[in-house]
Amino acid sequence: MDSSDANLRVSDRDRAHVRHLLEDAVGQGLLTLDEFSERLDTVLTARTRGELRAVLVDLPQPPTTVPDDGELVRGRMSTITRRGQWTVPSHLRLNTRMCDTTLDFTSATLQSPTVVLDIDDYFSSTELILPDGATADLNGVDTLGGSATLKVPYGPRSAQLHLVVRGRVRFGSVTARYSYGRVWRRMLG
Repeated sequence: MDSSDANLRVSDRDRAHVRHLLEDAVGQGLLTLDEFSERLDTVLTARTRGELRAVLVDLPQPPTTVPDDGELVRGRMSTITRRGQWTVPSHLRLNTRMCDTTLDFTSATLQSPTVVLDIDDYFSSTELILPDGATADLNGVDTLGGSATLKVPYGPRSAQLHLVVRGRVRFGSVTARYSYGRVWRRMLG
């Protein structure tokens, strides 16, 4: 975002993205809770990109306030599977209704060591299979009558793959785990 777009109006999605960036900054110890609260008030009332930019200006490597849309994976009453050699963009959007979804990252080609997965799910089961040593963050998942289960380390953030999952799961489940082969190798020594 350059300074020429400072007067452009922002959407609720832009505000939510900046809120997530501020939450990450608190988690990294870059902001105190008081600073976060003050900045969040500004974000919630912001009307322009310039106002949003102001709350990020002193943070290291200020990111853009407008996220890319990411690659959309959409399913309705189906099975969705991504396995083997597939290219994973840095941002994925999963929109499912009554689906059984498996995203296997163990042999995938990553475009970035951090992958953000935005999930919007009803009555579905989502399984995220990570390679050895990968980490994940499911703290951004809101559940209603469902579950978000983390079976891999949260941190320290892996340089190989760190999966950040955020969004909503209603009457479904999302699980991040290692492959069963890793579990067997660990059990057998």
